[in-house]
Amino acid sequence: MSSAAFLEFRLEGLSCADCAAKLERNIAALPGVEQAKLNFAAAKLTVRGDVQASLIIDEARRDGVRAIPAHQDREADQIAFWKKHHRAIFSGLAGILVATGWLVHYALGMESWAKLLYTATIAVGGYAVGKKALVSLGRHRLDMNVLMSIAVIGAVLIGEWSEGATVAFLFSVSEALESYTMDKARNSIRNLMNLAPDTAIVIRNGQEIQLPVKDVIIGDMLVVRPGEKIAMDGIITNGHSSINQATITGESVPVDRGPGGEVYAGTINGEGSLMVRVTKLVQDNTISRIIHLVEEAQGQRAPSQAFVDRFAAVYTPVVITLAALIVVIPPLLLNQPWAPWIYRGLALLVVACPCALVISTPVAIVSAIGNAARHGVLIKGGIHLEEVSRLRALAFDKTGTLTKGLPEVTQVIPADHISESELLTIAGAVEHHSEHPLARAIVAKTRDINIYPTPAENFQALTGLGARATVNGQNILVGSPRLLEQNGINIAGWQEALASLFSLGNTVVMVAREKEVLGCIGLADRVRPMAADSVAKLSKLGISPLIMLTGDNRQTAEVIAAQAGIDDFRANLLPQDKVAEIKKMRQELGFIGMVGDGINDAPALAAANVGIAMGGAGSDAALETADLVLMGDDLSKLPFTVRMARSAMQVIKQNITFAIGIKLLAVLAVFPGWLTLWLAILADMGATIMVTLNSIRLVGIKPDGGSDFTIDPVPGCGGNKPDPATGG
Repeated sequence: MSSAAFLEFRLEGLSCADCAAKLERNIAALPGVEQAKLNFAAAKLTVRGDVQASLIIDEARRDGVRAIPAHQDREADQIAFWKKHHRAIFSGLAGILVATGWLVHYALGMESWAKLLYTATIAVGGYAVGKKALVSLGRHRLDMNVLMSIAVIGAVLIGEWSEGATVAFLFSVSEALESYTMDKARNSIRNLMNLAPDTAIVIRNGQEIQLPVKDVIIGDMLVVRPGEKIAMDGIITNGHSSINQATITGESVPVDRGPGGEVYAGTINGEGSLMVRVTKLVQDNTISRIIHLVEEAQGQRAPSQAFVDRFAAVYTPVVITLAALIVVIPPLLLNQPWAPWIYRGLALLVVACPCALVISTPVAIVSAIGNAARHGVLIKGGIHLEEVSRLRALAFDKTGTLTKGLPEVTQVIPADHISESELLTIAGAVEHHSEHPLARAIVAKTRDINIYPTPAENFQALTGLGARATVNGQNILVGSPRLLEQNGINIAGWQEALASLFSLGNTVVMVAREKEVLGCIGLADRVRPMAADSVAKLSKLGISPLIMLTGDNRQTAEVIAAQAGIDDFRANLLPQDKVAEIKKMRQELGFIGMVGDGINDAPALAAANVGIAMGGAGSDAALETADLVLMGDDLSKLPFTVRMARSAMQVIKQNITFAIGIKLLAVLAVFPGWLTLWLAILADMGATIMVTLNSIRLVGIKPDGGSDFTIDPVPGCGGNKPDPATGG
């Protein structure tokens, strides 16, 4: 193996952020390892260097973590019940033993038998903790496993057998619950990983054969039958069907696809049979890239986590020092008995673990980003999640963002002596040769009404004006009013029709035969169906102003802004003008988001606090350049994302406040002797479980407005309950 080799592992049993950091350091210290990167949020370990996978697996096992090579990850679902649920089994057994011990001790008064049962409880419930504590001590590190082991052993030495056994049992239960809740938080991405099939049916040498997806190469032809999952990204070469793309774009309604249409791995074929030419290897397909980006995003820290890390770094050594002083000072200086103060010191040691505080932010980020990804929204990191929650204004590009990005024929006005269909037939014959978007729209309209004109002859494109050609031996001009005027054709009688079309935001194409005007065709880029509703929901969430930035003319911009419900607009803008507008808005309003297509609007997206790209499915540029990607062209996911981000920040604040509050109360309860060992373990691990469960609630937020949270319409101001009907 070369020194540049990379090894990837999925980790099971990794429920403690502090333990994850220590495991990363341990792996990095192994011989031959050049770099080790552990993503706690995604439970993923990446190692670079000249090292055997077995060495890494053994090292992880010493820390109580199961490392599974990435290529064997799906096989992990088939492991024995015992291995998958051993923590819960040990916790259950410890619970039976300690309960029996209490019964024998306090009901029957058989103290000797009770001690045996307590010892068995400590052995069963505390075995894993003690094993990890020995490893930590051997490396001269003081972690929660060492603190818990000291607390249990200390309780036994001062005669508190019941307390020691109870601590061992409760810690075992807490470890099992913590592991379960963390796995639940990570499930949104693990479920995505399991969506794409392991195998594909491929045509090789004229025969259908079933292959593992890792053996499928670019250019292979896939056979996809009705109801099957599509195994690889590709282009349809034969067949028509509806495709359920919810796994990629979050769209609930299947989309129709035919020859030339793009399909993605993990999506579900509908009623038709398809032949698909593979365009990407399994490791490069869209769902793999989404999973990779989401895992990286979940591992990034939100700015609020910096405070948590600083606090925990100071808090833990201070409390450990305080515990030592509590044990020593009263007996030595105040002539107090040793046993009660040793007990209080042990209780304070248990409280010293910063687990709940350290985990308060990353679990919320994991839950929020994972839930967003399941609904077709890719948030590129905790920092962007926090910035979305602080948005006060949004700027929108027009074409391809508020509108569909493709012009459509909206109105056909023929001369008195010609019908609409005749006008479209003549225009379609000329435009058949053109690739201009307006020409494509006219040709599409002819097909919609079952007109298939014979292509014109002698076609000539006239850049910026239109085109000329010969139809049935007659010269035809199709283009702007200016084209007709330049060719000496009088359009004075058409000024009222032109003014009417222009007032509605249409682009106008006129048709002339020889020197005679045959009519005009109005075309416009339609506003997306969900645009107005989404803008209204954003406004209800307190995001204002909502501004449209476009390079189009003022008249068209005014019409589109009105149809979409946009507050204000800026027209006739070049790319550099959009950047200037964004910078101006940032100075005047604070946190600004820019919504664009991720390619043409890249400078403006970069200038905003949050760059939001439309339609990232299949678009490398959008996935790479934006801070937030709406995988389908669905603006309705934008209010959902704002609600999700604000809810996540509320949860993080709740978690931090709760974790610190519980710790401080526990510390204060030590001095009067109110804090028992079992209360200390509940205060520590119970708080960890509570903040994790609180964070997992984020998984339940839905794009339709369903939520358990009270969300501020403007960050920092009074709250209102989201309206289920609007999501606002």
